[in-house]
Amino acid sequence: MPALMSPRSVFFLLFLGTVFAMLFAVLFLQQHLGLAPCPLCVTQRGFMILTGLFALFAALHNPGITGRRLYAGLCVLAAGGGAAVAGRHVWLQHLPEDQVPACGPSLGYLLDTLPLSEAFSVIMMGDGNCAETVWTFLGLSIPEQTLAGFVVLCLLSLWQLLRG
Repeated sequence: MPALMSPRSVFFLLFLGTVFAMLFAVLFLQQHLGLAPCPLCVTQRGFMILTGLFALFAALHNPGITGRRLYAGLCVLAAGGGAAVAGRHVWLQHLPEDQVPACGPSLGYLLDTLPLSEAFSVIMMGDGNCAETVWTFLGLSIPEQTLAGFVVLCLLSLWQLLRG
């Protein structure tokens, strides 16, 4: 049992969780169901990939306590950023219809025409596409499921950061 709880194993578990989440998003939601990701979904995917990369690097590196805490802190930051974006997305989905922002240009157009800082702020505002609930599982929308996933990743990373 101790080998299953080793820091390396937990980081590898974090990495596998992010891989599973990305496979679900791309293969099932996008390819099988044909759901195109909105700008906030793409941003959440970026944070999921970043969290997974930090966890993978930590698992491969297998550092001592200081390195483990550094990697865990990076995972907390990445998963926390993803949770913040997912929380914003959930908030948009629960706005009354008359308060939902108007639909905006595509993510590609924003990135091509605006400086990165402006494109990022426009993306974070969300739009009408982000407020749509297009698929649910167990009564949870995709952003709600993603938020739950980020919370789990964040809690596991915090545990890695704080354990002795």
